[in-house]
Amino acid sequence: MRRKSHKAPERLYAVLVDAVAAEGKCIVRTEEGVIFVENPTGGPGVAPGDVVDLRITNKKKQYREAVAERIHEFSAVRTQPFCEHFGTCGGCKWQHIRYDEQLRFKHQQVVDHLTRIGKVQLPDIRPIMAAEPTQYYRNKLEFTCAEGRWITQAEVGTSQPVDPRAIGFHVPGRFDKVLPINHCYLQPDPSNAIRLAVADYAYQHDLTLYNLKVHTGFLRTLIIRTASSGQLMVTVQVAQDEPEMLNGLLSFLHTTFPQITSLNYIINTKKNDSYQDQEVINWGGKPYIEELMEAGSGPGGEPQPLTFRVGPKSFYQTNAQQAFNLYKVARDWAGLTGRERVYDLYTGTGTIALFVARQAQHVIGVEYVEASVADARVNAEINGITNTTFVAGDMRDILTDGFFDQHGRPDVVITDPPRAGMDEAVTRQLLKAAPERIVYVSCNTATQARDLGILDEGYRVADVQPVDMFPHTHHVENVALLVKR
Repeated sequence: MRRKSHKAPERLYAVLVDAVAAEGKCIVRTEEGVIFVENPTGGPGVAPGDVVDLRITNKKKQYREAVAERIHEFSAVRTQPFCEHFGTCGGCKWQHIRYDEQLRFKHQQVVDHLTRIGKVQLPDIRPIMAAEPTQYYRNKLEFTCAEGRWITQAEVGTSQPVDPRAIGFHVPGRFDKVLPINHCYLQPDPSNAIRLAVADYAYQHDLTLYNLKVHTGFLRTLIIRTASSGQLMVTVQVAQDEPEMLNGLLSFLHTTFPQITSLNYIINTKKNDSYQDQEVINWGGKPYIEELMEAGSGPGGEPQPLTFRVGPKSFYQTNAQQAFNLYKVARDWAGLTGRERVYDLYTGTGTIALFVARQAQHVIGVEYVEASVADARVNAEINGITNTTFVAGDMRDILTDGFFDQHGRPDVVITDPPRAGMDEAVTRQLLKAAPERIVYVSCNTATQARDLGILDEGYRVADVQPVDMFPHTHHVENVALLVKR
């Protein structure tokens, strides 16, 4: 029987990291082609300008993949990461790169996608809109509670016993391993205090944490939502219906953190942590929190912000302050005078639709998820906005000539699709509807560029505004204004 040969992996020494690529990877260019460099778990991260040794991990026809094994020279774009978990946690992967350089890389990503994929004529692209603040900007975090702790490099080989339980984030590439987080710089107080208190309570009261391999244990996830109103929501997800353990934990949270205004739990006996199909039970406080956005005009002329109810299952932009800035760009570019019929596609809970409604004649919001449409209608009611209509259904099935005849053809379309972008059938329907303006908000400039290439048949790109919603990550949002030719 022939033995399978084990060829030594190919290595390259002292090569220059040239740039960043999609998904936060870095690029090394060689005579043999492009190499995409991953950051290995526990490493210091790779940055453009570094000189590194590489180990090739995968060979494709047009490119290779590698990990950096050693850094000989550190780039001038580097800075000291502020989080002790950097390199292992998997979040905030660009902490080691100066923020001004992060913005430059993201801006270039938008330019590259729109020119290389969209292949449309572009105006001068505006400088990327920086985020402020760049820490503690998220209003929602979900922590995994697991019996499957990731053992850090510092803990390997020590004689001290390590508790196998952890409450924190999954280590990249390991569904069964969770890194316990001491301090997270993503969400403002009291997020860290709540997470650490739950961990201490679980350890002191011998609560079992969920084992992701064999599907046993009690505590599964801890979801914390903060709001600009000062309200605070905590949702605990457990895998077993154990009233005594559950009430003990919830009573502890209620007593220890009186600022919690919405305390909820989910009993999920499935083998995965998704809870959109599960019942959420309100244990204390209100079953929602409220986000506030922009001062409008109240009945007596006094400032009155828009109020959005956010439930445990609701989608709301996780960087509320930067979402407000992005929505202002979208509203300004819609060019509303109060006479326009606006279609807001992929409206979600109606945030953009309600944000522009006071400047429009009527807004029709279309969304696939029925629960989100129900939230949108509630949000319209509590804000006293009566010139909106929200419709649930598949965008491809809804946007028909009959729908346009029923609701009127749009003067302006605002579209904010998921990462997959718009279905080509939807894009073609927009060409048929022929609104004067289309404002395209995107969280994936590659699919946005693809869609702009189709819309180029009837529209020119008149303005482009990149927006940084997620500092210290490779993600970038983009707003494009399309004007009918």
